[in-house]
Amino acid sequence: MKFQQQLSLNRALSNHKLIRILIDPATIILSLIVIVLAVEGHLSSQYIVLMILLFALTFPGNWQASKDLFKQFLQTSKQWIIMIGLLLFFGYVTGYLEIFPKEITLLWLVVTPILLTLTHVLASYYFTSKHYFAYIKKTAVIVGVNDLSIQLNNRINTSIEMGIEVKGYFDVFEDASNPRQAPFINIQLLGQLHALSDYVRQNDIDIIYIALPPSLHHQILLTLDELKDTTASIYFVPNFFMADLIQARIDDINGMPIVAMCETPFTGLNGLIKRLSDIVISFLILILITPLLVVLSIGVKLSSQGPILFKQRRYGLDGREIIVYKFRSMTVNEDGDDVVQAKVNDSRVTKFGKFIRRTSLDELPQFINVIQGRMSIVGPRPHAISHNETYRKLIKGYMVRHKVKPGITGWAQINGFRGETQSVDAMKSRIEYDLDYLNKWTLSLDIQIIFKTILLVFKDKNAY
Repeated sequence: MKFQQQLSLNRALSNHKLIRILIDPATIILSLIVIVLAVEGHLSSQYIVLMILLFALTFPGNWQASKDLFKQFLQTSKQWIIMIGLLLFFGYVTGYLEIFPKEITLLWLVVTPILLTLTHVLASYYFTSKHYFAYIKKTAVIVGVNDLSIQLNNRINTSIEMGIEVKGYFDVFEDASNPRQAPFINIQLLGQLHALSDYVRQNDIDIIYIALPPSLHHQILLTLDELKDTTASIYFVPNFFMADLIQARIDDINGMPIVAMCETPFTGLNGLIKRLSDIVISFLILILITPLLVVLSIGVKLSSQGPILFKQRRYGLDGREIIVYKFRSMTVNEDGDDVVQAKVNDSRVTKFGKFIRRTSLDELPQFINVIQGRMSIVGPRPHAISHNETYRKLIKGYMVRHKVKPGITGWAQINGFRGETQSVDAMKSRIEYDLDYLNKWTLSLDIQIIFKTILLVFKDKNAY
């Protein structure tokens, strides 16, 4: 009976995670299918291609539970407008938009955000309903009394949809009055490790979390041996919080488990998706802006003596040196060991250069770098090599940003960190956004950043 209950609990958790990541792509695609079948009666090939593209753009979903209908609608509409804005833009410039009937397109654009909002709210109600909790409710104990175990307990308590009730703690010490446990005197201490196995059996505990330090490996092994006589699920909680993790995941080498502490998000399928999106979008943009590139080239040439393009040495993927192109905006070509960042009203910047810097038009040649594979459209902005060598000594984790290709625009830039960094603290904030991008990357996030960059180009107060 207990074994069957545990299987039900595991299935419930798996279903919950599956719904979280599939609710958006499934709703968007099903909405399109129903509308097309209702209007045309069949699905033609162009809709199949569109559905594949929609799945790639929206998977995995980032839905967060909330019963507030208005809040859900605002959040859903914002994400929908960003994604659809880019789809319509590229559909228009490539001509593919014309192959879809306008009545179907308009109906789908209006109906889908409403359906998304309703499915989000309904899912939120289900995951906090008595029926759901009755189905998945389970009990747990935590082994170890320390900062890690307290943090684990807090996270469980704030994740209501998990339906886990923590009964208390077991530890190597008899009570919380031990000097080592002074900060945790108010916790529910159930006993020492030798009493754990009996307690788990007598109280039908479903889950055991072991949060003991590796130095107590002997006690951990004895505890695991005693727990073989129970049916509880056992999880070891490693203290990863001692380090800032980038794309942490568990992997294996020929059956031996290894833990990735710092890794690029662009491995396997993610890497292929990232590269293909860079190539397709860059080619489309370069085709569209070719007349503009010619005009800008003439403007740069007439503004002052010197080359049209400014070639900069920068650090690329894995810290390898690359050459990055920009339209020259200054009367000098500084790319040595001591590069001075451009400042407001910098005398080195030409009048035409000021215009193309303020509007980011000087960055357009970098789409060529993207085609070459040196850069990506979205990623951490490349800094001068001399700046890298300075800040890598001052800011912890600075070089981790080079686990991905540098970008024409980035998460930091649309959050106000563009232009001159006047202090180490300002650069730290920029790096925090760069690392946050590595942690949370999805193709839909890239699309949001591109769209927001377009909106910010002409009103960014940090551009000069």
